[in-house]
Amino acid sequence: MQLDLNLLAALDALLEEGSVAGAAARMHVTAPAMSRSLARIRRTTGDQILVRTGRTMTPTPYAIAVREQVHELLHQVQGVLAPSRELDLATLERTFTLRWHDSLVALSGPTLLSAVRDEAPGVRLRFVAESSIDTPELRRGEVDLEANANRPSAPDVRAENVGETRLVIVVRQGHPLTRVRTVTAKRYAAAEHVTVSRRGNLSNALDDALARLGLTRRVVATAPTEAAALEFARGSDLLISVPEATTRSAVADLGLVVLPLPLEMPSAPIYLSWHQRYDTDHAHAWLRGLARTALAMGAATS
Repeated sequence: MQLDLNLLAALDALLEEGSVAGAAARMHVTAPAMSRSLARIRRTTGDQILVRTGRTMTPTPYAIAVREQVHELLHQVQGVLAPSRELDLATLERTFTLRWHDSLVALSGPTLLSAVRDEAPGVRLRFVAESSIDTPELRRGEVDLEANANRPSAPDVRAENVGETRLVIVVRQGHPLTRVRTVTAKRYAAAEHVTVSRRGNLSNALDDALARLGLTRRVVATAPTEAAALEFARGSDLLISVPEATTRSAVADLGLVVLPLPLEMPSAPIYLSWHQRYDTDHAHAWLRGLARTALAMGAATS
């Protein structure tokens, strides 16, 4: 079988974009030309690769199974054929996928996008939501950068602490705790709380800290994002305990009040993570630098 590396690049684009039009735009070819490439790929593999479902196209089970392998193989081929090519940001055309905590997207995403557009207008950023379970997309190369409070344990995933932010209490204006001289641990525990957890956990490290003082709190609900949790505080006496930096803008917009947390708690870390396969990828290293700066700036203003 004669191998055509152009088909490999076309297959990678089709699997990432999920459409002929998107893949054509990505590779700077016409849609008919990409359709012909898809037809050749189908003949070569004996699989449809993408099938139409309504107005969209869905990858077949085979396409899903080989997506990581195709992406990695293309990356290796590009490294072999152009190992020392200088990075030209003015002509760089690439889409990066970033899975950041939603509050970090709101806090640092605009700064990052502005810096990217200034330096490399052909680069696109795809921010995707975090999952309620641990998923392997970072290791499979489907996600370029993660940013959250969790340090990955996998040995092939790099992690860098790019900032920290302290935990605070957020309440509505006129809340009873805003009228006391000092918010004590006992008063904090006596209130009703909403926790933030994408997994739906009703307890966290704050409950462990209270237990060490012989105290417990009542958690009446959990929300998947900080933005959702803050809405619960607007019209009730519920308490939300969140990192200060990541919620500062939302708190101000919603007219909420920030109070000090009366517990000895370490600052919440912010980790930037990526797979080691991208260590020597010049474009990825450039993006990591911009992301590192954006996240650190956001945390430093707390």
